[in-house]
Amino acid sequence: MKKIMKKTLLSIATTAITMSVAVAQDRSDWPKSISIGTASQGGVYFVYGNGLAGFLGESFGISASGEVTGGPQQNATLVEMGEQTIGLVTMGPMYEAWSGKSELAPGLEHKNVRALFPMYETPFHAIAMSKTDIKSMKDLEGKRISVGPQGGTSSIYWPRYLEALGVNAQINYSGASDAAGQLKDGLIDAFTFSAGIPIGAFSQLSAEADVKTFAFTDEEHAIILEKFPEVAAFTIPGGTYSVQPDDQQSVAMWNFAVAHKDMPESLAYEITKLVMENNDRMKSIHAAAAKTVAENWDKNSFLPYHKGAVKYFAEIGIEIPANLQE
Repeated sequence: MKKIMKKTLLSIATTAITMSVAVAQDRSDWPKSISIGTASQGGVYFVYGNGLAGFLGESFGISASGEVTGGPQQNATLVEMGEQTIGLVTMGPMYEAWSGKSELAPGLEHKNVRALFPMYETPFHAIAMSKTDIKSMKDLEGKRISVGPQGGTSSIYWPRYLEALGVNAQINYSGASDAAGQLKDGLIDAFTFSAGIPIGAFSQLSAEADVKTFAFTDEEHAIILEKFPEVAAFTIPGGTYSVQPDDQQSVAMWNFAVAHKDMPESLAYEITKLVMENNDRMKSIHAAAAKTVAENWDKNSFLPYHKGAVKYFAEIGIEIPANLQE
């Protein structure tokens, strides 16, 4: 009996040592630190990305930080060039970058970028002071509006939406926090943005100023859905902000976390596994992360998944289609 126990304990010890060595070897090619490209302060990317960095650092015992950037367009290029470990991107700008049509890096096909995991939908929303006569997009004719920081999804798409609707507005670019301040100070007439809801800057404005949110009329909504197939219909629920009692119809795009194809497979696997299996922790970072779940993997239709992510999804019974693998 003693011999059996001794052999069993030896076997367990050997297995533990083997696993420990395997882990050490597995992490030998990991970077010393992880940087996550977010966007401007006041937006959801900033909160989500910094919260994710804290979670990764705590879980992996590695230095991790969120970086303020111009948003998805810049994040895609920074990942492509190997200057960021992880980038948070919206799939519209990511597709343009993938196709070599990014305004930031025209002609450069971002073929080294790989998907890790789905994040959440980004709806497009707008806010103005209550005292104005602005109720819909057509009322922005000739008005001064902020569309978010240059390079972000908001700054790319809002001018396109307004052009499609025949609205000629004076476009300004600024971060979410700055735009909120400009609206209160009367420097702009409206602030149009795109981010997971609730948008921090909108919530703050609702608490501090007499404002109103607005989105698309039925006619405007139909035009946007017809002209922009990369977006989908989205309802911003009433009560999202204290000043918004009723539902408002909008459109939305999906967001994904991406990495360079040369990220160590084990690191991509561990990041994807950690995020996909800890949704409560992710929701504690931001409510929008309720959609950060494995079942939303199919909201990506063109960007190949990283090998490490493919491995994880396969383990939980999700077979990533061949066209979305390297």
